[in-house]
Parts: sequence; C-alpha cells; structure tokens
Amino acid sequence: MWKKEDSRTQGVAEQPAGFSTAIAPASSSPKEAPNSASNSGHAPACISQGIRIKGEVTGSEDLFLDGKLEGKLNLTNNASVTIGPNGDVKADIFAREVIVRGRVDGKIIGREKIQLWSTGNVAGDLQTERLSIEDGAVLRGRVEIETGKPISKPAETKSAAAGAKGGSVAVISGSAAN
Repeated sequence: MWKKEDSRTQGVAEQPAGFSTAIAPASSSPKEAPNSASNSGHAPACISQGIRIKGEVTGSEDLFLDGKLEGKLNLTNNASVTIGPNGDVKADIFAREVIVRGRVDGKIIGREKIQLWSTGNVAGDLQTERLSIEDGAVLRGRVEIETGKPISKPAETKSAAAGAKGGSVAVISGSAAN
C-alpha cells in the first residue's frame, strides 16, 4: 500500500502548499503537470500573476510564468517553461519544452515539444520536434517540425522521382474531408 513516507524514500519531491492547485488543469481530462518533466527534483521557479518583467529572462531551471513578460525568455539545459492561464508574454521563447495555457505573442522554439492547451493563444511561429494542440487553442503563425531529417514537400519528392525515371506524375489536391 502506498504511504506518503514511501514517496519521500523513492525520491519524489513535495511541492509547496497551494502550489499544485495553482497549476492543476481546469478540465477533467488527464494532463501532464507542468513540472513533471523536471529532472531537478524540485518545483519550478514561479513568476506569479502580479509580476511584470521587461527585458531578458535566462536560466537553466524549469519556470512557471503566470505574470507578464516583454522581451526574451531563454532557458537552457533540460529546462521547460509553462505559461500559466493568466500569463501574457510578448517575447521569443526558447526552451526544451514549452506549455502554453495563456497568451504568447512571439516565436516559440521548443527543442523537444510544444503543447498548446485549450486556453492557449499564440500569435507567432512555432519550431519543435513534437507539437500538441488541444481543441479550443488559438494559433496564428507558422509551424516548423524538425526531427533532425530534412523535410521536403511531397510534390517535389514525387516530381524528382518521376524525373529520374522519365515518367510523369499527376498531383491531385484535396482536403481531409474528401
């Protein structure tokens, strides 16, 4: 049977009182907690709703941002950033993982993953290996998926292959509904 003391012996860190309720998802669907990907074993740094920052924020720890930021946000190493539901960011963001629950106006580079929750609103370009967008999220911008392999357009690939064989290729366009 699981006991609270067992979690301490297994290296599970406890969060400060009230902190987990501030970042818990509002919907009933199961989701990953913003700091669950943390390798550091402790709660992320927090910029709360009443804080406003103009300038460049850099660091190597996980960050929960529920306030306002104008400028740049650059997190190195294995750090992730969560923009809380009250977060309002007008900055370019660079981190290993970026979770957007609030508003972001700027380019987002998530080296491994970007998640846009249903309350997320992004106006800017995204660049990542993996992207998750929930129903209700708003995205205005371009998406670039980089998996380490060069991405080519399907029509160019078919044309190049046909040209090498001397044949022709008919490209038919349509939508997912067809």
